[in-house]
Amino acid sequence: MVNRNIIGINGSPRKGWNTYLLVEEALKGAASNGAATELINLYDLDFKGCVSCFECKRIGGPSLGKCARKDGLSPVLEKLAACDGFIIGSPIYIGEVTAGVRALFERLTFQYISYRKDGSTFNPRRVPSTLIYTMNVPESALDETGYNDKFKFYEDRMSHIIGPAKTLVCTETWQTKDYRKYEMSMFNEAERKKRRETVFPLDRAKAFALGADLAGLDGR
Repeated sequence: MVNRNIIGINGSPRKGWNTYLLVEEALKGAASNGAATELINLYDLDFKGCVSCFECKRIGGPSLGKCARKDGLSPVLEKLAACDGFIIGSPIYIGEVTAGVRALFERLTFQYISYRKDGSTFNPRRVPSTLIYTMNVPESALDETGYNDKFKFYEDRMSHIIGPAKTLVCTETWQTKDYRKYEMSMFNEAERKKRRETVFPLDRAKAFALGADLAGLDGR
C-alpha cells in the first residue's frame, strides 16, 4: 500500500504558536493513519495573489487550468494539485484570514474556474481539505459577528472547486506569553492562559482527528 501524501500549510506569520500547533497536530493525525506529511510555513515564501492575467483560461494555452505565475507559491500549488489531501491554517486578522492565506486561496481556486456555461471546472481531480482558524472572538459570538458565514463561504468554495472540505475553529486564543508588554487590557490574561491549558488541548485533539480522517479520504 502506497502512503497517502498530506500537506499542511501554516498561514500564520508566527511559528510554534496557535495556528502552527493545530496544523502540526492535524499532520500528526494524518501520519497516525499511515500518511506521509509535510508542513509548509506560508510566510517563508515570496509570492503575491492572483494578478488576473487569465493565462489559466487561455484556450489552447500552455497554462490552461493552472496558475501561470512563477514565484515562491508555484511549487506549493503543484504539491497541492498532486497530494491526497491538505490542511490550511490561518489566524483571523481584522476580520479575515491572513493576507498570505487569502493570496493562496485566490491562486489555488481561480486557476480551476472556467467561466463555462455548464459551470464545470478545470480541476482534474477532487482533493479533500481541512480548514483551521484561530481567533480572539468567543464561540458564542461567531453567528452575530458573521464569522460562521465567512467560514462557510470558504468551506463551500473549496468543496465546489477543489474537493470536500471540513472546518475547525479555535476561539479565544492565548495571544502572547506576557500581556503586560502590550496594550491589551481588554483581555484577561489569566483567563486566556487557563483556556490555553484546558480548552486548547481539546482543539488539538479535534485537529488530530480531522487529520486522521483526511488521510483516509479519497476526494469523492
